[in-house]
Amino acid sequence: MIEVRHLTKQYDEHTAVEDLSFVVEDGIIYGFLGPNGAGKTTTMNIMTGYLSPTEGEVRINGFDILEQPEAAKRTIGYLPEVPPVYPDMTVFEYLSFVAELKRVPAAARAPQIEEILGQLSLAEVRDRLIRNLSKGYRQRTGLAQALLGKPETLILDEPTVGLDPKQILEMRELIRSLGGTHTVILSSHILSEVAEVCDRVLILNEGRLAACDTPENLRRKASGLKTVYVTAEGGREQVLRVLRSALSSAPEIEITDENGAEVSARITYPGDLDLRREIGSSLYEAGCPVLELRTEEESLEEIFLMLTDSASARPLKASESDEEEPEAESADSAGQKEEQQ
Repeated sequence: MIEVRHLTKQYDEHTAVEDLSFVVEDGIIYGFLGPNGAGKTTTMNIMTGYLSPTEGEVRINGFDILEQPEAAKRTIGYLPEVPPVYPDMTVFEYLSFVAELKRVPAAARAPQIEEILGQLSLAEVRDRLIRNLSKGYRQRTGLAQALLGKPETLILDEPTVGLDPKQILEMRELIRSLGGTHTVILSSHILSEVAEVCDRVLILNEGRLAACDTPENLRRKASGLKTVYVTAEGGREQVLRVLRSALSSAPEIEITDENGAEVSARITYPGDLDLRREIGSSLYEAGCPVLELRTEEESLEEIFLMLTDSASARPLKASESDEEEPEAESADSAGQKEEQQ
């Protein structure tokens, strides 16, 4: 479990993260979202011990990242956006080096490296120089170093950036396979990727937490409404009459298309209801066979824009609201600023 409590990070007059609090539960894949400058990378750098906060604390599995850094970092595997690999080493040499840095017992290093090479399909390139690997294999090598030491928590910053479509699908599958045995925090600008891979979503905006929930609950809370599209055989007035009679609770029924004997309608109603059975059965019983029946909810992209647009951003009801930061800086540049303070 990761506990972030009242986290604040300031650079001179600029506040990157402001009074940010959230809890990451064990065995769940979290999507970490926010616009550029929202504070994602700064927050991850603090969580992994690369930066120190101005205020607040981070506890990893009960260990304070500042007061007990070695114990806390032992439970974390971190893959930055740019994998921290050494191009003049082979994959096996690099992983052996990382295993030694992480103090993996000598007798366990080779078996653990072999296991990870197989898990990430790196065995075929184990003896190749990292500089000669494709972007996809370098990303896998970066993920392999994060997995060494068998950490309970993985923090992955844009793990699919720069990959081709096939490599992206493979990386997503790898991340999904890690859920359950690891707690995963995945930062990504690809919202469809987050919706597909993650169990819960954390959205930051201007250094504060705008939302924390499952993708399904975020969609429901975003508008409070659900939309169903139905196409049935029959006349316009007949279909309207049947729907209005059967769905008195629906706030809006609109005919969207007519094509010969086929009529299409859009039905909008409160999101806590499910009227699909009533729609289908009422039309069938009235002699209007249903040709299509589908629901449509707001996409994660629409919810993200609603929460992070500077003109209309607001926390979702019943969500933990907190903070966000500005465009994430590299650990090196941020560390230089800290030294100057």
